[in-house]
This record gives sequence, structure tokens and C-alpha cells, in this order.
Amino acid sequence: MEREPEGEQVLFGVLGPVTAEDRQGPIALKGPRHRAVLARLIVARRRVVPVARLVSDLWPDSPPSGAVGSVQTFVAALRRALEPDRAPRTPARLLVTDGPGYALRAGPDAVDAWRFETAVDEAAKLPPARVLRRLDEALELWRGPSYADFAREEWVRGERARLAELRLQAVERRAEARLALGLTAEAVPDLDAHLADHPWREDAWRLLALALYRTGRQGDALAVLRRARSTLVEQLGLDPGPGLRRLEADILAQDEALDAVPDRPSWEPSTGRTDPGETAARLWTRAAAAYDRTVAAGARARLETTVGLLRDLAVTGGGGLTAAREHRLAAITAAEEFGDPELTGRVIGAFDVPAIWTRGDDPELAGRIVAAAERTLAALPPPDGHGGYDAVRCRLLATVAVEMRGSHSSRGPQAAAQAEGIARRLDDPALLAFALNGTFMQSFTRAGLAPRRAETGAELVALGARHGLVTFEVLGHLILLQARGALGDFAGADTHATAADRLAALHELPLVGVFTRWYGALRLSASGNMPEARSAYESAATDLPDSGMPGLTHGLLPLALLSLRFSADGPRLPPPDAVDPRADWGPYRPWITPLASLATGDRPTARTALHALPEPPHDLLYEACCCLEATAALTLGDRAVLTRVRDRLAPASAELAGAGSGLLTLGPVSGYLGAIGAALGR
Repeated sequence: MEREPEGEQVLFGVLGPVTAEDRQGPIALKGPRHRAVLARLIVARRRVVPVARLVSDLWPDSPPSGAVGSVQTFVAALRRALEPDRAPRTPARLLVTDGPGYALRAGPDAVDAWRFETAVDEAAKLPPARVLRRLDEALELWRGPSYADFAREEWVRGERARLAELRLQAVERRAEARLALGLTAEAVPDLDAHLADHPWREDAWRLLALALYRTGRQGDALAVLRRARSTLVEQLGLDPGPGLRRLEADILAQDEALDAVPDRPSWEPSTGRTDPGETAARLWTRAAAAYDRTVAAGARARLETTVGLLRDLAVTGGGGLTAAREHRLAAITAAEEFGDPELTGRVIGAFDVPAIWTRGDDPELAGRIVAAAERTLAALPPPDGHGGYDAVRCRLLATVAVEMRGSHSSRGPQAAAQAEGIARRLDDPALLAFALNGTFMQSFTRAGLAPRRAETGAELVALGARHGLVTFEVLGHLILLQARGALGDFAGADTHATAADRLAALHELPLVGVFTRWYGALRLSASGNMPEARSAYESAATDLPDSGMPGLTHGLLPLALLSLRFSADGPRLPPPDAVDPRADWGPYRPWITPLASLATGDRPTARTALHALPEPPHDLLYEACCCLEATAALTLGDRAVLTRVRDRLAPASAELAGAGSGLLTLGPVSGYLGAIGAALGR
């Protein structure tokens, strides 16, 4: 690696406002554009930055016509400032021209951020006393937020985020070294100040509580842990992790091991046996600590691991699904700050949580995820014919397809088809399973597609069983439960419900039971046992508030209870008590409003509401909404609406309306088509 000649080294500062100085003192860098060019080259870490990239970074919205010339002027001025004694027409040695752009060939110790990183890396291998000295020196380099005068620039966001995370880790490792050296009183004020600005840092809460306990302040230590719990719950929606929970229990028990913090054995000497749950918790805590030590500065690795945890969290139950949804966008935003589309694509695509319900839980979040995925797709290098970035591109496209569920846009089906094509070409089972989930989500563009979905479900079951993709195997069974139900094959649907429940029990997937319990109520409804079906629906609905799936929950119980009237009577106007407009109909209210008005005899209002109906969302209840619309149109004798609904429902003539949801049915579609045909005189 090149170094600046001895005696001529220029030192650069970015841990605060961007500065430069030599042996004579600070170097004047003229205007903000000059400092921006210098900062951009430092971010590049001795690599060449093309002139075109400098132009787009300095003028992201609309570069002026003379932008290239302006960059050249800034570079020339910087060279004069950084190498004032360089003879005319001699090559620059520090800010050099290289191919299509420029590079800053600064030595490894010439930039304060680089010295800081080196110190943190070295500290990870040192004993506590030397760790303390090394990190004290490293943290003294900080004069404020890194690249402080360019905080809003896109090109520096990733570097600023990385350095900020590294600084937080350094503060916590310094506190850990103080505790190891018995300097507990010195650790307390720094940790307190640290947590005031960064209250989500669980390790800092642990260290502060431990420091307080070791200084004889047991009550304060427990108060800190209570404050940590309330902060994490209120700000992040998360309970404290196993490390904090274990520390609280140990403090309450006044465990002597807290004074030395030894590794606790997981074997229980009195019985020679272990509590599996306790052992798992301890292993988790130790693995997390080992990861924290080993990947001390690996912000990228941490980010990808975090998304993996969110993915696993999402299938553990309603609370886990909600928490994963809340933090997913933060992970994507952090990934985008690195300015690396491949990393961002991996982070977005790693959240391959199987999705069975076709109405989104958080439409705004879904829209933002789709936008991030589309930005990343656009930023990836174009296909080169050799498969470069194909796996990342496939996961991004599958994400777009899944998140655009229920939309009328053609982009969803297009993305699903592209993702499936790439996955089949790459012959990657996990990739294909995720792509097929996107295919399923986009298989509601019209009525009557249950046979196609059955094929997708069968492939997912086979793929999952063959390659150990359990969650996608379960997804396949649930898709087949829905598709066989839509086709009236309840014996087949029963088989898949049983298989899904068995896998869910074996692999701790509690959300599966939400769907199979509702399917049990549908079975009672389809068999004509309406009193028991009603009771089963009301019982199944008690699980919904805790499911973490508002897209499924909202309006579902009133619709299911209404479906019992249709299953028994076909396309007849239900009584007023079945279409109470005061009930929580959720997203189904537009299709209920005409029926509610008709039930009270208000035909003009019913006709207005009927004509205002949009095409139903492309989801699992598409046919059911069409049948509700048909019922109102039959009562009003509205030929135009009847013709429209007939054309929509015709491809599903062999299906049970709504049974494709696996939750409810309004009876055979053929009954509605027959009534429409009679009304139209055909």
C-alpha cells in the first residue's frame, strides 16, 4: 500500500466536520463543494471514483451543463491545497487521476475514521487493561457525528451508519473492559449517558445493571432493568431478550456468580438432567454473546442476520409476526444506506416468510417495501447472460409479487412470472419455493383459478418435503386445503388440514392453527350444520386479535356469520339482522351496503351503492364478493350489473363461492349463475 512521503503526510478528519491538516496546521478547503469532493473520495477508501459518479453525487437532482468542468476545477484546487510544494506539471501523489476518475491515495493512518476502525479491531484481541487504553484513545478521535457537514447526502449514508454503529460498540466494549477490571463506578455514568441517546441497546442495559449491582446498588440495578423493559416494549414492541431476563433473575436471587460472571453450566447436578427450555435459552444467550464478540464490526453481517431473525420471528405467533413487520422496514432502510444494491437485495429478499392470506396486513408498509425492491432492481447491473445477481433479482421480484397481493396492477403477475422463471432456471429449491409463493399470491386475477392454485400447492408440498423446507411444505398444504375446498373436495381438504396441523405441532408454527380452526367451521357450514358452524366461527374468532394478521381479522367474523345464511338459502336477500350496518364489516362493507339498504326497503340508496361498487380485490374472497353483488342486483333487477357479474363468475361455475379462502362459503357459484340466467331470460 502506498504511503505519503515521510514529513509530508496530510491528516484527514471525518469523525465530525470534514477537515485536513499538515504539519503547519489546518488546510483551507475553500467551499462546500471542495470538501464534498474530498469527503466522497475518502468514503471510497483509496478506490477510484469516476467523474460521472462525482457529478451525480454532487448534483443528484439536475447537474448543470458544466458539471464535469466544475469537478475538475474543484480537484485542481484541492491538489493545490493538499500539495502546495508540488512543482508545476508534475504528477500529483495524493489526489491522483486514475482512468475515468480520481482517487485519494492516503496512507492507512491518514484518516481518523480508519485509525478508529483499526483500534477497535485490535482491541478485540487484547486483554482488558489494554482494551481500555486502546478504546479510550479511539473514542477520543470523535469530534461529533461522522461527516457532519454532509449528513443529508445519499452517498455518505451507509458509511455514517457503519461508523456510528462501530462507535456504539466501542463504548459498550470499553464499559465491559472496565467491569472486567473492577472499575464499576467509572462504567456507570458513561453507560447512563450512552443509553440516554441509544435506549434500544440491550447490551448497554445489561452492562449498566451489572455495574450497579457490583457497586452494591441492587435496587438501582433492578430499576434499570425495569426501565429497559418498559423502553423496549414501548419503543420497539419487544420484550427484553434472554440476557436481560437472566440477569434480572440472578440479581433477585443474589447469585454469587454475578461477581465473577463465569460461564454457567447447563447441566443440573442434582438429577443429571436438563430442562430443555432452560438449556435452549442458555445456548441462545451464549451464541449471541459469541456472535457479538466475533462479528464486532460486521455491520453488513449483523444486518443480514437480523433479517434472518425477523423471518424466524414472524412464524412464531402473532406477537412475533407483528414485531417482525414493525422492524422489517428499518432493516431495509439500513441496508439501503450502504449504497450496495446487492446487499439491499439480499436483505429485502431474505424475508421469505410464507404468506397464505391474500389481503395485506399493512398496505402502507407493503407499498414502501415494493418501492424499495423496485429501486434495488433498477440499481442492480443488468442481466449479463451468465447469471450474475440472478438469485438476488429473483428474490426481489418474488417480494414484489407477494407484497402486491390483492392488487389490480399487472406488475404483480409480471413480477411473479419473472421470479418463477429465474428460479426454475437456477434450479434452487428454496428460491423456487419463495417464487411459487409469489405465483400463488398473483393467481387471483379472475375467478375460477382454484385448479391452477392446486397445482402450485402440490408442487410446494413436494418441494418442501424433498428439501426440508418445512414452512413452505405447510404453505403448500394450506393452499391445497383452500383449492380442494373451492372445488367441493372436502375429503381432500381434510387430508391437507391434518397434514398442516401435524407439521405445525412438530415445528412450533402456531399461526397454522388459526387457518385450520376456521376451516373446521367452514366444514360444518358446508355440511349444513349451521348452529354448530356459528358456534365454531365465534370460537375461532377469539384467536384472531392475537394472530398479528389484521388483513385477515378485520371484518371476517360478520362476513362468516352472514355466509351461513347464503349457504342455506342461496342467492336470496338476507334478513335485516344478518346485514346490520353497525357491525364491523371491515374491507367488505362496500358489498354489504347495498344489501343492508335493501333489507330496510331503501331501494334508491341500494342502487346507488351497487353502481358504486369497484371490481373486488384479486384475492381469496373475489368470488364471494361477486356473489354478494349478484344478490343485490337480482333483488333490484339490474341487468347491467347482472351481466357484468355473470361474466366475472362464469369461469368459477364448478366452485363453491368463497370456499377457496378455506374459511367460509356462500354456496355453489352455479346457483348464482342459474339465478342470473333466469333473470336475464337466458
